[in-house]
Amino acid sequence: MSLEVKNLVKKYGDKTVVNNLSFEMKNPGVYALLGTNGAGKTTTIRIILGMLSYDSGEVIWNGKPMNPLNMNIGYLAEERGLYPKFTLMDQLIYFAALKNVPKDEAKKRIKYWAERLEVEEYIYNAPSDTRIKGKKQKDKTADQLSKGNQQKIQLMAALLSDPEFIVLDEPLSGLDPVNSDLFKSIIKEIIANEKYLIMSSHQMATIEEFCKDITILNRGNAVLQGDLNVIKKGYGRVNMIVKCEGDIKPYIEAFNLPVINETPDGYHLKVTGEEQAALFLKRLIEENVPVIRYELREPSLHEIFVEKVGEGNEN
Repeated sequence: MSLEVKNLVKKYGDKTVVNNLSFEMKNPGVYALLGTNGAGKTTTIRIILGMLSYDSGEVIWNGKPMNPLNMNIGYLAEERGLYPKFTLMDQLIYFAALKNVPKDEAKKRIKYWAERLEVEEYIYNAPSDTRIKGKKQKDKTADQLSKGNQQKIQLMAALLSDPEFIVLDEPLSGLDPVNSDLFKSIIKEIIANEKYLIMSSHQMATIEEFCKDITILNRGNAVLQGDLNVIKKGYGRVNMIVKCEGDIKPYIEAFNLPVINETPDGYHLKVTGEEQAALFLKRLIEENVPVIRYELREPSLHEIFVEKVGEGNEN
């Protein structure tokens, strides 16, 4: 199986929000769609899922025009949406039924994901020995949950049909570090099960952790695409972090090194390459400057992203 998006164009009046976009997923894994707010990520996702029409181009699944109605797709939307006054179990059974999952099988899957996502206490009635005497325990409704727990329930709903193709739009948005790690463990499980997954996120470290191939969008245009490791290698090891005892500003100025950032953990400097970095380190050593930290690396995805789309470019 494979997903291919070819020359996709979407316009609203005179404004082109997706401009001749093409990318391909030949194998299971995670593909990242990145961009500032208004760059066209969510519009692209909705077109792929059949939620929006488009002006031209093709969306192809397994060699044929993609028809989401005939596919098993899981979708976690950026806009969280549960029915606030219905019980969680009723909603999950309903969402499973929409994907033709039999009720008995749905209950088994709900139990599994409730344990994985640590939300059993919200889906199932509390055990009798923990109930308040004389009071009937009511099933939980969505509006009784925190935003983070609602997000867990919505992820469950997306995964109940055991989908072959999954879209996660800002899956970690608003989660605390503990629940972020929990969601990451779910994503790892999805990858291990060889699913096709498209992820959109502003959390670049998460994208680097999971995604091999990326597309960065800016105002509807793809400004960078390809294998992330190859892209980073193309930049070379030009980011140097140095922390020393004493003032090293004179040495930085002598080498005419641009200062990207200065923090308590050291100077983040831009070098032309490994040779210049080695000469700078050699000078520090020759001058008996105690070097506490020295690191030379490729740029991070965050740094590449900022270079390509610019800061302050959100709509």
